[in-house]
Amino acid sequence: MQQFFHSTGSSNSTSTLTCWRMTNSCDIFNKSFTEQGSLKQHQRRHTGERPYSCDICNKSYTVQSSLNRHQRIHTGERPYSCDICNNSFIERGHLIVHQRIHTGERPFSCGICNKSFTEQGTLKVHRHIHTGERPYSCGICNNSFIERGHLIVHQRIHTGERPYSCDICKKSFTQRNNLKVHRSIHSGE
Repeated sequence: MQQFFHSTGSSNSTSTLTCWRMTNSCDIFNKSFTEQGSLKQHQRRHTGERPYSCDICNKSYTVQSSLNRHQRIHTGERPYSCDICNNSFIERGHLIVHQRIHTGERPFSCGICNKSFTEQGTLKVHRHIHTGERPYSCGICNNSFIERGHLIVHQRIHTGERPYSCDICKKSFTQRNNLKVHRSIHSGE
């Protein structure tokens, strides 16, 4: 149990020292919270409890705010708009990253090769080039990949899934880009 002290001063230069105990602690992460509700929300990571469900697709979340954000997919609400090009976004963070296209800001730099990126996640993936780490492994053939998306595409070899199909000739593909190239056959481009 942790103790915290708070000092309050008054105009006559005397101060009061108040002590309270933080009893809202996670036993797994040894992390403390000032409010019981924050601890309960945190513990859902461990229990898997997801009490907030979407009425449309049944996807569930640990917190109400995540459900609210998700529901914008169904409603089409995009409350965050770019002042320069009027593109709009579901989340404020997506707008911030988008605006870097206009400003040229690339705040995340690789400490090894100095290449810079607009998003921290892209830098994290880039670092795998230097470390050789391939954290995403296929459970069937043990091939490993730098990016999760590459693993997902690879797994379609084993499952036979071809989720992208041509609306003209019905030919299907494992990757969206292959469908895009294929469509040029029909359009003559």
